[in-house]
Amino acid sequence: MKNKNLLQLSALFMAGMLLVTGCSGNVTNNSSTSNGSNTVNDTDTENDTGALVIAKQGIFSAGGITMTSDGIFDPEDQWEESGAGQTAHVDHANVLYQIPENETGLPMVFLHGYGQSRMGWMTTPDGREGWSDMFLRKGHSVFLVDEPRRGEAGMTSVGATISTKTLDQRWYTQFRIGRWTDGKSVVNEGSQFPNDDASVDQFFRQMTPDTGMSSDMGADFDNETVAKALAETVEEVYSRTGKNSILVTHSQGGGPGWTTAKYTDHIAAIVAIEPGGAPRADSEDYKAVTEKNIPVVFYFGDYIDNGDPAIQATGMWQMMRQGCYDFAEAYTAQGGTSTVVDLPKEGITGNDHFLFQDLNNDVIADHVENWIQTNVK
Repeated sequence: MKNKNLLQLSALFMAGMLLVTGCSGNVTNNSSTSNGSNTVNDTDTENDTGALVIAKQGIFSAGGITMTSDGIFDPEDQWEESGAGQTAHVDHANVLYQIPENETGLPMVFLHGYGQSRMGWMTTPDGREGWSDMFLRKGHSVFLVDEPRRGEAGMTSVGATISTKTLDQRWYTQFRIGRWTDGKSVVNEGSQFPNDDASVDQFFRQMTPDTGMSSDMGADFDNETVAKALAETVEEVYSRTGKNSILVTHSQGGGPGWTTAKYTDHIAAIVAIEPGGAPRADSEDYKAVTEKNIPVVFYFGDYIDNGDPAIQATGMWQMMRQGCYDFAEAYTAQGGTSTVVDLPKEGITGNDHFLFQDLNNDVIADHVENWIQTNVK
């Protein structure tokens, strides 16, 4: 039965429908060194400077459609139940943006994964600085997306039933935090997740329902609708700034990240944080990315090669990561720029699926910035 379940889940996730969230942890608010120890990193002053000065910020919607019902709207009968002659503006992305006073780099567009919203980029379960602030400090403007039918972009053209199942521990396990035992989080050895009770509570409360999905595994995720809205976001960023965007995706968000390349010419690079796979070399998405010669980097955390073999997620993550290695090998063979950053091989250990929220998220942000400086024009 376990093998049957593993095959079913693996097929789902390889289709790009991975569901997102993650944790790991020792209890501390200090930054972590690259070897995974929980000590203050005295050499990195970039992330603990004083006030972050924002020159401009705002919110806009991007993409979407407008639905119109048959009939004529009667303003003297506004409460009639059919909605005759009325419109609904739906399936757009909602984008919060901030531009730092000292802008020196390309804009970065961040897309969350399954069950998440832009909140995940903005903070951590224990309230430390999130990646959005870190990259603002590095000179990038940030554009934080709530994808269609999620978070502040909840208006949808597709009706769904929001699940009320109690599934926190499903995702805790899938995201390689550790073992949930006797009602407590027991993280993996050397974990970088802030594992005090308050942080675990905050982590679970980041989960956000999708108003267009009935599946509690993401099986009816609309990759195309999200990709088109994300492409419209990238186009809007180009219109406002005159610059191409670095697209940062996470987990399920990796799927529309690849597809977005079909609909815009203004992606400078893709940074895929533990996507649920990568396009096969014979796919349309692969062709779109490679024809536009977009540099691609993948980041994967710990507990994959050394994960608990009794937990189904271990084999699934090995498979999904291998798809990214296959992409990178094929892409570089034809002259493109692509690499898989396996953090433990870089000496950065203890990270789960949410490596951008872990205690050493600053160390990993620095690694990403170094890759950008080296590979993105």
